[in-house]
Amino acid sequence: MVTNSQLFERAARVIPGGVNSPVRAFRAVGGTPRFIARGDGAYIWDAEGRRYVDYIGSWGPMILGHGHPAVLEAVQKAATEGFSFGAPTEREIELAEEILKLVPGIDQVRLVSSGTEATMSAIRLARGATDRPKFIKFEGCYHGHTDALLVKAGSGLATFGHPTSAGVTPGAAADTVVLEYNNVEQLEAAFAEHGKELACVIVEPIAGNMNFVRASVPFMTAMRRLCTQHGALLVLDEVMTGFRVGLASAQGHYAGLIPGFAPDISVFGKVIGGGMPLAAFGAKREVMQHLAPLGGVYQAGTLSGNPVATACGLATLREIQKPGFFDALSARTRRLVDGLKAVAADNGVPFSADCEGGMFGFFLLPELPQNYATVMTTDKERFNRFFHAMLDAGIYLAPALYEAGFVSAAHSQADIDATLAAARTALR
Repeated sequence: MVTNSQLFERAARVIPGGVNSPVRAFRAVGGTPRFIARGDGAYIWDAEGRRYVDYIGSWGPMILGHGHPAVLEAVQKAATEGFSFGAPTEREIELAEEILKLVPGIDQVRLVSSGTEATMSAIRLARGATDRPKFIKFEGCYHGHTDALLVKAGSGLATFGHPTSAGVTPGAAADTVVLEYNNVEQLEAAFAEHGKELACVIVEPIAGNMNFVRASVPFMTAMRRLCTQHGALLVLDEVMTGFRVGLASAQGHYAGLIPGFAPDISVFGKVIGGGMPLAAFGAKREVMQHLAPLGGVYQAGTLSGNPVATACGLATLREIQKPGFFDALSARTRRLVDGLKAVAADNGVPFSADCEGGMFGFFLLPELPQNYATVMTTDKERFNRFFHAMLDAGIYLAPALYEAGFVSAAHSQADIDATLAAARTALR
């Protein structure tokens, strides 16, 4: 039997770092990454035949669990009809119509192949629609690995950002203004200084790459007000939260808290592809008409709207609309989060946690953090010990302190109980 270590050694010879996405390498937590052989329901099995309760779910898409029968049937049927055509298909229309039905503030969507591609295109669209160069992002929010988005905050209030990756030139970051998440004062100052040049603000309504940090209602209220006041577009990055935190996504959650709240451009991924490479961005018709072939903002993709991916996504979206789906998923996630908090309290461990729908996060901190700087103060070494103890117990959590977790409809009460039992030992 081949081992995970043997596969990692082999992979490192032909793939940089042995992985095709950095967080998979276990560099943050130490040890050898698990090479996954298969998944079924709430479980994954590694190359050595070890089973794990999966709380990554491919970083969010597997809201139904692995190998859901309806999704599997749809994908198999689509595959027999053809993998890719480079021409329109009816299923692209069906998926677009399904998204528009669930997101009433959008008139049109453009399908693409990844969240990175969708956010990149959304920002280009905002710049083209407003004829302005600059945009605001927030430290700790991840919107893909395009050059202008791989930027960290500068040293002063509302300053332009600095590249966080080699290969990103200062020029690529020159029009990116990086602010602190949940800081209304900085947001006000940035608009006062750059308002006439700002094409958009892009934000994760629940930041999933700081683990799980909600945008406060005052923060989102100010953002919507300032964008409207200054003629900038509000871009809501729901690649992670879209149809994962609720059927109306995060924007539906905030619309219930902020009268009249709606983004100008919405970005979706993960769940709308059901585990296949698929994402989308959408807006009102007057914004979307700036896209080629109607307007001057160019965007294209050979595999956009891939027929197998759209079949997978469409089947997934139809399943999650069944009565009671999100009530059950939310209750299961809440039971996990409340149970982890209780276990930590019993062990005297500083611990805070939060969840929405099927998405959750926890911190080895006494209170939930509101920004990236506070997230960075958590006890990394204790997290690493906790992660490996849980992994040894057959519980697969994100191998990094700064990543959210995901519960699927396939997770049972027994799975939650087993997770909490493992945590009782791991958090000592």
